[in-house]
This record gives sequence, C-alpha cells and structure tokens, in this order.
Amino acid sequence: MSSYSHTYEVTWANMDPNRHMRHSVYNDYAAQTRVAIFEEYGLPINKISTLGLGPVLFREETKYLKEIGLSEKITVTAQLTTMRKDGSRWTFLHQIFKETGQKAAEIIVDGAWLDLDKRKLGTPPDQMQKVIHRFPRTDNFEWMAESKKSRP
Repeated sequence: MSSYSHTYEVTWANMDPNRHMRHSVYNDYAAQTRVAIFEEYGLPINKISTLGLGPVLFREETKYLKEIGLSEKITVTAQLTTMRKDGSRWTFLHQIFKETGQKAAEIIVDGAWLDLDKRKLGTPPDQMQKVIHRFPRTDNFEWMAESKKSRP
C-alpha cells in the first residue's frame, strides 16, 4: 500500500476555544493535500481550471480519533479507494497522523469533476486521466461502476 503525504504545522488560526484544532480544519488540510498531490504529480489546480474543470464533493465524512494541539506537526495522507476508469468520479481516503505516529482522524471524500462552462459533471481529458491513474491507492481499491447513462 502506497500513499501520498504532506506535512503541516498547526497554526493559531486553526484552534478552537477548547485549545485543540477546530473540527473543520481537519477537512481543510485534507483538501489542501488533494491540491498538493495534483501539483506534485504535475497538474497544478490552476492548470486544471484552464482545462475547464473543477473538483466538486458529494460527501465528506470525518472520523475524529485524537486531539491535535497548537504548533503540532501533522501528516495528512491521500489514497484513492475507488474511481471510475475515466477518472470522472472518485473517493479519497485521508488519514491525519500526529508527529508521534498516532492516527488523529480519517476523512473519506467522494467527488467528481465539474465542467465549469456547462455547470454539469464532466470527464477529465486524457492528460488529467494519466495523472489521476498514477495516484496511490488503498490495498482494497476497487474500480467504480460506470453510470448507466454512459453505457450504450
């Protein structure tokens, strides 16, 4: 099992009144990690927008396991758990680890690509598909069934 990871330092702006990282920040770091994986694999988010696409989420589920405090370094991983073969729909698993190695959260994100002109779901062009197909996958990765609409 391989995964992509990115490390962050938790800032004051990320804290809540209970002196731990605010609930929504977990998801913000997961989103930033998805942006980072595209960048590292050679397709920065601004390039994706010039292709007329943008990511859209259908579901974001967060399981909180451990508190994260101010100035802690955290590592956020990204792996695909499912995807359509054309890359049009996908599910990412993010895990957030404390510097000690303890898992602090798991985030599951289901998404797709929005055609920015038509304002409808779209399919990424070949150059994007080639990048997405190189992303790390979980051991139990499965190909997602194609929609009935796309079948002849």
